[in-house]
Amino acid sequence: MIRFEEPWLLLALLVLPALMVWRARRPRTQPAAVRWGSLAGLPGPGWFTRGVLLLVRLAPWAALTIMLVAAARPQQGVQQSEVDSRGVDIVLAMDISRSMQASDMGGGTRLDLARSTARDFVRGRPHDRIGVVGFAGTAFTQCPLTLDHETLATLIGSLDFGLAQDGTAIGMGLATAVQRLRESRTPSKVVVLLTDGENNRGAIDPATAAELARALRVRVYTVLVGRPTMEQVPVNDPVLGPTFAMMQVDVDPAPLIKIAGVTGGRFFRAGDAATLIGIYGEIDQLERAPLRAFVYREYRDLGPLLLALAAVLLALGTLSGATWAFRAP
Repeated sequence: MIRFEEPWLLLALLVLPALMVWRARRPRTQPAAVRWGSLAGLPGPGWFTRGVLLLVRLAPWAALTIMLVAAARPQQGVQQSEVDSRGVDIVLAMDISRSMQASDMGGGTRLDLARSTARDFVRGRPHDRIGVVGFAGTAFTQCPLTLDHETLATLIGSLDFGLAQDGTAIGMGLATAVQRLRESRTPSKVVVLLTDGENNRGAIDPATAAELARALRVRVYTVLVGRPTMEQVPVNDPVLGPTFAMMQVDVDPAPLIKIAGVTGGRFFRAGDAATLIGIYGEIDQLERAPLRAFVYREYRDLGPLLLALAAVLLALGTLSGATWAFRAP
């Protein structure tokens, strides 16, 4: 993008054609006769030579034109934009207990689906800080709040069974997620808590964790995955080693419904992969902060460059005027 700081000076360019006509019609001083012979026998100049002579004669006029343009202070601008997001700070609290190994939702285990949909959710929110907490019998921070979503997606993918002692401590998972948001100054703080919903471990019960979230103005969306079923679940048999056993896998929506109600969030239930994807999409639409775009431009003055070019042209014109080869008839 080009602009002129003093565009009115470009009006001076209108004088140049009249000045060129006047200069062409002005009587010329006849050059001194050549006394040491006649040039009549020499061949006339070719098209290339005539072109060079014309360019040399026009060089001073071109230099004057460029100087007038430079006087108008042309500037080249680069437009840049910045997006200022007031943003949403989000912590994904994900259950990695043994019951999440059930394959009742299609497309892999419950945890497989939870990880893939969480990564898709993160990719759709580039302006939000997002963190991840994993929990089973205990809870831990897998990734603090960050805008480095590429690393975050990798850490979500590395959530796996065995990173915490067995069990399902929903209250501990929620309390840990809320703790990650404690210092947040964003106007919207959210926890997305995904679990199979059967709380059986932890020093903090779900109701207490919900009250903590409400006190810190953290909204909690709870997602219950799976349904009660008999599933082959991997176990470590003390005699046979790693094997599978049929176990009753239960789900309990009650604590999740209460958590969502206390914190002003919503409760969702996902019985299959498609429903879980839709739930994350709905949460994505519910938690959208306004974005403000700032556009600014930086300008670089082109005047010095143009003046340097004009100086070269003037030097060429001066040199040609002092050179006999360009003045010979």
